[in-house]
Amino acid sequence: MGGGSAVLSRSYKTSPAPQVMRVSATQITKELLRTKGVTGLYRGLAATLMRDIPFSVVYFPLFAHLHQLGQRSSEDQTVPFYWSFMSGCFAGCVAAIAVSPCDVVKTRLQSLKKGANEETYNGVVDCVRKILRKEGPGAFLKGASCRALVIAPLFGIAQVVYFVGVGEFLLGYTPYNIYSA
Repeated sequence: MGGGSAVLSRSYKTSPAPQVMRVSATQITKELLRTKGVTGLYRGLAATLMRDIPFSVVYFPLFAHLHQLGQRSSEDQTVPFYWSFMSGCFAGCVAAIAVSPCDVVKTRLQSLKKGANEETYNGVVDCVRKILRKEGPGAFLKGASCRALVIAPLFGIAQVVYFVGVGEFLLGYTPYNIYSA
């Protein structure tokens, strides 16, 4: 064996890592006003209302009904805090899934940066037609499970806060012990 050792070397081209540019909400608003004007701030308003109004129509009556089922008796109409939480979670989950098609349309309409192969839309009806034609009906439920997972605890917590503390305080009632069952 020869007394020398073979050294393998390789040269790599290195360049600095790309810097991530942070953009604030104020910067986005200024750019939106500059490029689209005041009307650009309201892009997707119809789709947002198309989602939020039905959400409320589903959520509040369902919550009220479920919450009422938790009453101890017709004489004692108090409801334990955990029942308010579960009622809010369930009603929020159902409402979130029910309006997911509207949320998909709203999100697509409000997207500012379109990718190379992303579709552009001219209003709600055009958006619905293109999604249905190119992706099928299943596309309207994209993200429904994730949305339900976020919305459910959010509305459960909101109902507990309201029914256990804030609501009673605002109505002048003395808050009761949340640990009573």
